[in-house]
Amino acid sequence: MDLARVALRAAKEQARARGQAARDRKQARRGGGLRSGARADGRDPLPLGTAINRLITERGWEAPAAVGGVMGRWPQIVGEDLARHCVPLRYDEEPDQRVLTVQCDSTAWATQLRLLAPKLVARLNDDLGQGTVRMIKVLGPGGPRRGYGGPLRAPGSTGPGGDYG
Repeated sequence: MDLARVALRAAKEQARARGQAARDRKQARRGGGLRSGARADGRDPLPLGTAINRLITERGWEAPAAVGGVMGRWPQIVGEDLARHCVPLRYDEEPDQRVLTVQCDSTAWATQLRLLAPKLVARLNDDLGQGTVRMIKVLGPGGPRRGYGGPLRAPGSTGPGGDYG
């Protein structure tokens, strides 16, 4: 009796294997199984937010994306007064340095921001996660561009000090 059960079980497994092989050959003829079915699988389209989050995670862009969100919420983080005079320019992420560069419209505001920098770094790290921003680089106002040409330029003069006007 046991011998009959063993033989029956072996026959069922062989039939199952032959059936699976036949299904695989049939699916390969249909185009390699690239057709979508009624059930969800990895080929189905994703919602845009899910696709972007997956891309950010796969590429390791979590910190730059978070800091980009901070740049959009800058007035809420630093306050309206400071945000009117200081603007975040860029975030540089290197192995040991994670620097947020901020430019101010006057030297007085740049000095004020330098004094507030440790508190601001702590606030940013509370919002983004510890170690996301390690330093704030404060730039003062950019002066006017010094050009060498123009309508009031005297012939033969060199440099910006040689202009009339």
